[in-house]
Amino acid sequence: MQPKPNIVDLPVYQPGKPIEEVKRELGLTEVIKLASNENPFGCSPRVRQAIEAELFQISLYPDGSAAELREALAAYHGVDRDQLIFGCGSDEIIALITRAFIVRGDETVMADQTFSVYKTNADIEGAVSIEVPLKDGAHDLEGMLDKIGDKTKIVWVCNPNNPTGTIVSNDALISFLDRVPGHVLVVLDEAYAEYVTDPSYTNGVKLLPKYPNLIVLRTFSKIYGLASLRIGYGIGQPNVVKLINQVREPFNTSRIGQAAALASLGDDSFVAECRSRNSEGIQYLTGQFERLNLSHFPAHGNFIMVDVKMPATEMFQSLLKLGIIVRAGFGKYPEHIRVTVGSSEQNAKFIAALERVLSAQKAGV
Repeated sequence: MQPKPNIVDLPVYQPGKPIEEVKRELGLTEVIKLASNENPFGCSPRVRQAIEAELFQISLYPDGSAAELREALAAYHGVDRDQLIFGCGSDEIIALITRAFIVRGDETVMADQTFSVYKTNADIEGAVSIEVPLKDGAHDLEGMLDKIGDKTKIVWVCNPNNPTGTIVSNDALISFLDRVPGHVLVVLDEAYAEYVTDPSYTNGVKLLPKYPNLIVLRTFSKIYGLASLRIGYGIGQPNVVKLINQVREPFNTSRIGQAAALASLGDDSFVAECRSRNSEGIQYLTGQFERLNLSHFPAHGNFIMVDVKMPATEMFQSLLKLGIIVRAGFGKYPEHIRVTVGSSEQNAKFIAALERVLSAQKAGV
């Protein structure tokens, strides 16, 4: 078997450890997963009814154009229907973008610690990924501009950034977009946009009329709580969306996923409640980190990246034994873990476990 040479050494994406696997391996009765930025409050109560109705249609292919959801989202965002593309999570749209625009030898620019799927897909297509170091955990937009050249096809901006949780302000983003050459596609990944409460943050969709080379990614996996149903979407200019659609598989989102997303979109009160409770969780966790003298990046999504002052992989294993699953292994930040903001009970149990590990480490146990 002869694979594509450029995929031979690609790392395989490592998801957060499953709860049941940890329970089985460690003999634990309770495990709290705070590793994958899932919504601890579930999904809108309207979703169950929508899913149950779709079960009677389970033998039928989904609508390949997601017409009903498309209509609702177009009205919700104030865009035309042909500006929308749907994917099996926004991850798939990232893959489709690279498939549609990148050929071997092209360049793509991104932060050096951001969502790993950008680089993985660029590598698959044979692109050269230019990674620009973050500044204080945030995108260095000026540095990224300096790296744009004749071979640059795509620039990726994750806002809020995963894993650091920092944001690019409205003014900084507009200044950046004003100077990106028109032939370079800017992918603005706003997977966590609905969580942001900072007034300096911008809604990227509102910038689309001014910047024809911009595409904005959103998802129903995060604040809407539909991670298992895998449905995300992109919004861009019709000509850009058409090119991406040309490499999309015909039935890439399910009937159940579309129905659940449509039901979720109509429940603004659920989104508002999740945003409020997430903000409360951030306030609690950051207060506890400060009490423990642990520095952290400003958190604008539903997760926080914190410096635990010891190898993050060791902290991960120690917390795992106590039934807490977090995320570690961020190359540029070897002593940082990323923890999802959970419910108030989950947050308190995480802090108790964290303090226990830190105390043991300090005592040399």
